[in-house]
Amino acid sequence: MRFAPLSGGFMITSIIGFLVSVIIVYKYSPAFGFSFATVFVLMFIASILSMTYADSDAILKLDKKEEAPAEPVKKKKKKR
Repeated sequence: MRFAPLSGGFMITSIIGFLVSVIIVYKYSPAFGFSFATVFVLMFIASILSMTYADSDAILKLDKKEEAPAEPVKKKKKKR
């Protein structure tokens, strides 16, 4: 089984989303609060599995930002 590399922001989103779902959303609508909490727990489990089993080189590639091309982009001339 292959695991996709997930960013740290994905894990943070799952933690914050779970807390907001349980603390705030559940008060107003228990059904929605439970549903959102379940989704965020699944996201958290996916991020833990990603940290444990994903290829470390692929994770490092996520952290590096691609640089802009060295050559400027040429604009096309409009025909009149």
